[in-house]
Amino acid sequence: MLRLLLLRHAKTERAAAGEPDRDRTLAARGRADAPIIGVYMARHRLVPDFALVSPATRAEETWALVATAFKKTPRVVKDERIYNASARTLLQLITTTRDARMLLVVGHNPGIHHLAVELIASGDVEARERVQEKLPTCGLVVIEFAFDNWSQLHRSSGRLERFVSPRLIAEATD
Repeated sequence: MLRLLLLRHAKTERAAAGEPDRDRTLAARGRADAPIIGVYMARHRLVPDFALVSPATRAEETWALVATAFKKTPRVVKDERIYNASARTLLQLITTTRDARMLLVVGHNPGIHHLAVELIASGDVEARERVQEKLPTCGLVVIEFAFDNWSQLHRSSGRLERFVSPRLIAEATD
């Protein structure tokens, strides 16, 4: 069985005049939210074997803050193809992954959100509806697959194992 963890980068600052989109940094809320997701992942044994991270500053910062919660940092590759990628591009990238049972992709909407929706065929109905509605900043989608090779990944082949965000975590602990 394989697990795919799709993480949208945390909340960012608005771009300053003339600032390239890829250089946008995390807002205070994003810097607070990312460690919450990291702790959640560590507590629930959702530590990836391998992480693919967009080279955009906001994605790199999100990853760095999430990874502080892990006892052992997974292998990481910053891949240019993830930056503002479509669901199709992300799918192609994931299908070439080797030697990872649990894979994390840190990326951007709309591609990461569209990919999650395309891959999920089953799982908790309420959670699936929430995923279809929106993938918020720092939202984490965990999808399980019944096969053992990423090359077998295809549309509607996964089961939504869980969907969390810092807001949903806060609501659950209130």
